[in-house]
Amino acid sequence: MSDLQIGLILLGIVLILIVLIFNWWQDRRIRQKMQEHFPEREHDPLMGGQPAVQGRREPGFGLRAPEEAPAADDPAEVDPTTEVVIDISFAQAVPSAPLQTAIQSLLKTGSKPVRVFAEREGGGHRARLRPGEAYASMQLAVLLANRSGPLTDIEWSQLWTAAQGLAERFDGAIEALEQEQVLARASELDQLCAALDAQVGLTLRLQDALTVADVSGVLKEVGFLPYGRQLAWMSDTGLPRFTALLDGAPALDVQSSGVSRIDLLLDLPNSPADEQAFSRMASVGRDLARRLKAELLDDQGHVVSDTADQAIDHQLFDLYGRLGQAGFEAGEERTVRVFS
Repeated sequence: MSDLQIGLILLGIVLILIVLIFNWWQDRRIRQKMQEHFPEREHDPLMGGQPAVQGRREPGFGLRAPEEAPAADDPAEVDPTTEVVIDISFAQAVPSAPLQTAIQSLLKTGSKPVRVFAEREGGGHRARLRPGEAYASMQLAVLLANRSGPLTDIEWSQLWTAAQGLAERFDGAIEALEQEQVLARASELDQLCAALDAQVGLTLRLQDALTVADVSGVLKEVGFLPYGRQLAWMSDTGLPRFTALLDGAPALDVQSSGVSRIDLLLDLPNSPADEQAFSRMASVGRDLARRLKAELLDDQGHVVSDTADQAIDHQLFDLYGRLGQAGFEAGEERTVRVFS
């Protein structure tokens, strides 16, 4: 065997070793990222415990001007209890501008919202893309369940296909859990939250139809305030305790000339915990009934009696407690994401 042949063999062996070492390094890097996005928690409600809930800022998806960007990394993070991640690692860092354009179609799959996180070139995680930066990887965090039900195989497949398109466009590699694991987690979260969900309603049936302006005026007179498209009875924390619907629609969306029914709706997971949640709403309902010459009915169509107020308050406050024990403090951001 000639020296040339021996040299070529040795060169081939060196190249193989280089490829193996590079693949090992890439695999280790991706696993470290996934561990960052799925940190271990001492308690997990899906495993029978109580999670430690941290405050999070809802990430936006538009580019921020430099003067708006804080010096520290965005504190928002993936919530491993309620979300599952598709991780996309780019071969080369991708500038924020083309990446921002590409993710516009990835913010929702079916009925499930998707949050986008990114790892900046050089280190640091972002919950919002910023001008002038480039990103080494991106994480698509999809909600596992909400009031529309658990994440479905179709919704997961749609997001996976979109992530593949993003990876192909920017020369990236995808890593995520197997679909079977994802759907099992989604079903488990859906079952947990279904047992904790509750909405309580009261109905004011007017003797004579009144104009939208007249009804809205009375609602505001007794203390209701505008909240988005609705009129709401607000708490001192700035969250609605309960809202008013006119003929089944938010007050600002009513198109009819007359109103014959007003519904008061208490949405427990999305309202702050209150020891007098029902009696407070019932008291306002009775006041409105007198002012509008209406009959106050429960959600079964029965006339509301004040003798049951305290017992219902105790039942609802117990449910607030169960929500908190499961890691879903009433009215908080992560709770609103799931119970919507």
